Amino acid sequence: MSTKSIERIIQPAGTHFVGDGFKVHNIIPGIQGLSMQRMSPFIMLDYNAPCYFPPSETPRGVDVHPHRGFETVTIAYKGKVEHHDSSGGGGIIAEGDVQWMTAASGVLHKEFHEKEWSKHGGLFQMVQLWVNLPAKYKMSAPKYQAIANSTIPKFNLPNELGIVEVIAGQYNNLKGVASTFSPVYLLNVKLKATATANFSFPANFNTAVLVLEGAIQIDGNPVPTNAFALFENKGEEFTIQASENAQVLVLSGEPINEPIAAHGPFVMNTRQEIMQAMHDYNTGKFGYLD
Repeated sequence: MSTKSIERIIQPAGTHFVGDGFKVHNIIPGIQGLSMQRMSPFIMLDYNAPCYFPPSETPRGVDVHPHRGFETVTIAYKGKVEHHDSSGGGGIIAEGDVQWMTAASGVLHKEFHEKEWSKHGGLFQMVQLWVNLPAKYKMSAPKYQAIANSTIPKFNLPNELGIVEVIAGQYNNLKGVASTFSPVYLLNVKLKATATANFSFPANFNTAVLVLEGAIQIDGNPVPTNAFALFENKGEEFTIQASENAQVLVLSGEPINEPIAAHGPFVMNTRQEIMQAMHDYNTGKFGYLD
């Protein structure tokens, strides 16, 4: 095994609102060099860094909109989100929980701050990933995985210095609870100051970390709060050391080496499939959602 070295450390600049409830840094594909093709199977990453929302009787969020051809993965760190979709999926995503929605052949969905949380307001912090689907699965039936934090396998580092939560993939023989259509690792890593955790992924997998809290070092390279560190596609192993108490999202996945045709909420393989998705949406084939 050889060391997987950092290719770039990126400090996201600027935010924009998605709807009126999500104030995000768009990292994938919004940052130059982090295209859908480069980061496959991760084709979008929005990060809502901690942001205070004042109390509101009307929950903020994003109203009904369609998706086809991929999966949305929402990880709640602070605050609560309520989700509904036209395939019958839905529920409340509380702190530490994960929502894994497979849009596949097409769904309508909406997501808002949870009603009671909205009434009180508070700090809100979320990550949303879009994970591409291989062509043979793009028109499969939609599905929904509501992953409560209590069900996520957790590896305890020695001497109570940290925890690795295994959302998808494996870590030290612990298998993540999420089912995926291609090889994907998604790990939440919580480390106390000076603690270290070791990771190993195949050399060709697209691998990155997002620092959610605190600061870390990766093989001597400092990575501050909110920074995104992208690894080269060679080598397998690396070590994260916490410079202070830290929380990090680690993602790694096998590239889906297929053409990508993307238009707004649709990600397919050809322009003709995008046109078909738009036609199907406009003719009501994605179902109905209030």
